[in-house]
Amino acid sequence: MLFKYNVNVIFGFKFLHMILCQEIPASIQKGPRFLSKIWASETSNCHNQSVMYDQDKMLEEARRMVPPLTFDSHKGQAGRIGIIGGSEEYTGAPYFSGISALKVGADLSHVFCMKEASPIIKSYSPELIVHPLLNSGNPVEAIKEWLPRLHSVVIGPGLGRLQSVLDVVKSLIADLRARSIPIVIDADGLFLVAQDPSIIKGYHKAILTPNAVEFKRLCDVFGIKSEGTPHMGVAQLAVKKTIALSNAMEGVTILHKGKYDIIAFGDEVTIVEEESSPRRCGGQGDLLSGAAGVFTYWSHQRHDSTIAPTLVAGYAASILTKRCGHLAFKKYGRSTTTTDLINEINPTFNSLLETQEAKL
Repeated sequence: MLFKYNVNVIFGFKFLHMILCQEIPASIQKGPRFLSKIWASETSNCHNQSVMYDQDKMLEEARRMVPPLTFDSHKGQAGRIGIIGGSEEYTGAPYFSGISALKVGADLSHVFCMKEASPIIKSYSPELIVHPLLNSGNPVEAIKEWLPRLHSVVIGPGLGRLQSVLDVVKSLIADLRARSIPIVIDADGLFLVAQDPSIIKGYHKAILTPNAVEFKRLCDVFGIKSEGTPHMGVAQLAVKKTIALSNAMEGVTILHKGKYDIIAFGDEVTIVEEESSPRRCGGQGDLLSGAAGVFTYWSHQRHDSTIAPTLVAGYAASILTKRCGHLAFKKYGRSTTTTDLINEINPTFNSLLETQEAKL
């Protein structure tokens, strides 16, 4: 294993030990709560160094990162989040990401998009600050002027694959790293990373949020094979590959999206063992990326956690998104869209992450 974070308390090691040592009977892997069943199963000796954090510990850490609401706060203090994305074809994705960041609790949400997308995104909401700079005369310098004002940046929603724009984003990532600003990369931002992993490799304030196709593309880049043993189930292999990819990226956090989200920071991992919605409408990943942008800023503001800030942020964004999907689908069934999920952010946040200490 290439990367190890300083951990003082280990939670759920027995569970991950079984996953990585391929000791889970196939019968246990069936059913919507098979991960909990694994927890109660027996294990044998294995010397793998990976660490699993259980859900109670992760939820506790997620709640602790939420800043308190106070009348002494000023605008911007709860988060100034940047979204880099938005093209002529894709205007919804940066809107969903930016508005989700605001609904989660950020104060300001800036969208840096192509000029063709700007008036459309502005028409969706007056709450977003939209900058039509991605294909301006000197986009790198124009956007760089704004970076010192941002607390975290989400890259990829609606970005597109125009090479000139990807080259701009590549330069911006280098500047964000130099400024030590947390980064979340999704969608076409991951296409850029697959082209050149060095742009983000080794940056411990980065979170990548690949779906199944994007995850396979990244694994292929590093030669991480989909090979297991006759006794290894799909869940075991997915956990093992997620850890391997994070290690190959030298400590970049991987939020591997799926039926159950797997989040790995080097050798540390947690699994969000919740089902969301069978309705897979577009835009749900944009909600997650916007939420992750806020949470990674909040979690990096804390200095008393033994768990990596990106792991906590990824967990919080994942479980929030899944519960929003669950609630929205209960109401709207097949008609569920991402707008319905966004409307569930407030009640979900209040029941899941809000604490008495954070409330007025």
